Amino acid sequence: MFQLLSAYWPHIFFVLSIVMGATAAIHVAMTKEEVRSAVGWVGIIILSPIIGAVLYLLAGVNRIRRTALGTQRSRLRGTMLEHLEAYDATDQLILSFFGRRFCSMKTLGDRVTRHHLTTGNTIDILDGGDAAYSAMLEAIGKARRSLILETYIFDRDRIGRRFVDALSAAVARGVEVRVLIDAVGARYSVPSVLGMLRDGGITVDVFNGNVIMGLRLPYANLRTHRKIMVVDGEIAFTGGMNIREAFSEEITGRDYAIDTHFRVTGPVVADLFAITMEDWQFASGEILEGPAWHVTLPTSEPGQPVLMRAVGSGPDRSVETNHKMLMGAFSVARSSIRIVSPYFLPDRELISALATAARRGVEVDIIVPESNNLTLVDRAMTAQFDQILKGDCRIWRASGPFNHSKLMVIDGRWAYVGSSNIDPRSLRLNFEVDLEVLDSAFAETLEARIEKSLGAAERVTLHDLRARPFLVRLFERVLWLGSPYL
Repeated sequence: MFQLLSAYWPHIFFVLSIVMGATAAIHVAMTKEEVRSAVGWVGIIILSPIIGAVLYLLAGVNRIRRTALGTQRSRLRGTMLEHLEAYDATDQLILSFFGRRFCSMKTLGDRVTRHHLTTGNTIDILDGGDAAYSAMLEAIGKARRSLILETYIFDRDRIGRRFVDALSAAVARGVEVRVLIDAVGARYSVPSVLGMLRDGGITVDVFNGNVIMGLRLPYANLRTHRKIMVVDGEIAFTGGMNIREAFSEEITGRDYAIDTHFRVTGPVVADLFAITMEDWQFASGEILEGPAWHVTLPTSEPGQPVLMRAVGSGPDRSVETNHKMLMGAFSVARSSIRIVSPYFLPDRELISALATAARRGVEVDIIVPESNNLTLVDRAMTAQFDQILKGDCRIWRASGPFNHSKLMVIDGRWAYVGSSNIDPRSLRLNFEVDLEVLDSAFAETLEARIEKSLGAAERVTLHDLRARPFLVRLFERVLWLGSPYL
């Protein structure tokens, strides 16, 4: 056998490169929707026999096929389903209170997302890690029937151990507990927190891979970046907060990072549960059924504030849903667009939409941290700032602790908050969850927070960007070329 391989290895290599290259190139042509991406991958495959096909397998297959996963709403029957449907927002309600353009946003959301815009919700802002972790731990301590937690990072640090203790105590009380951690995020701690969770009797799994053996191929680049916790089917927490002590001022001191999380009740809880329940089923194969997992019926009256929609997006049948929602929001803006994002790397479509809004007279303000926890991403961001500034938008560098929040407000009425950054990874590769919130009081509260950040921020100008040394700008542009996979 060895002699045969030695004699014919060039022929074997040639045939293998043709078969692998042709297969990969056909897959590119049939699945990629952006011509520049398709041409780029075909070029890599042709110019790098075998290696190019392997690279495409590892980093270019950006869709997970998740078939036969039913939504929680589809499992609801009888009066429970009818009760939840009574909370669905009507076009007439939105037209009466918010105008026709936000009716258009409802229509867009109805067509591109899998969940309804509902009334009768509540939302509380949890400002910073200490407030968020305290509220979440309190809810865990009061759990009676069930609790499911999905997160990107769950560190084995002092905050992580508090959560492990609280979740273990819930299990000891007879609460059904499930914890889902992303396979990449689970590696942020060495050793990971998985063993500690299992030792506490908690049923835990990892999303899209095994922490010991490696990630599931060919989807190694696809992650759950969602942060959702649903307790007893009646209260949910979501936003940008991972579970790690870096966001706790109590523990970390002045070096802590800022983030924003949200506590919600109402019909939107059923949809957040549906999203994380499907992720759990995908990862573990378990379907969460039975009395413990029933969604509690809302007690508020239909038609009342706050109007809210859970927006799940990811590289499956919900691909680029968050991108479509952003495009729609930018197009209906009349007076202001306020964006807070730690990683701001929009594509050409989003840049054009922001620039078009600015040139219509909309004030577009984008706030990013002065100091970033990911230096390479920050450099790539800076390389793209000139494209945004030339479109009459304003960019601000906010001083103070690193801010990991993802906040957006349109015209002081419509808000979009959650886990999505405005970068290629969040918009195309990650599984994300956001909240569309149509409520003037909530939007005005967020705007006040953003205005406060602007008061301590420094405006970025084209002159300052271009005045920096050429080699620095060249280095940033090189990093920008790899921004989709940073």
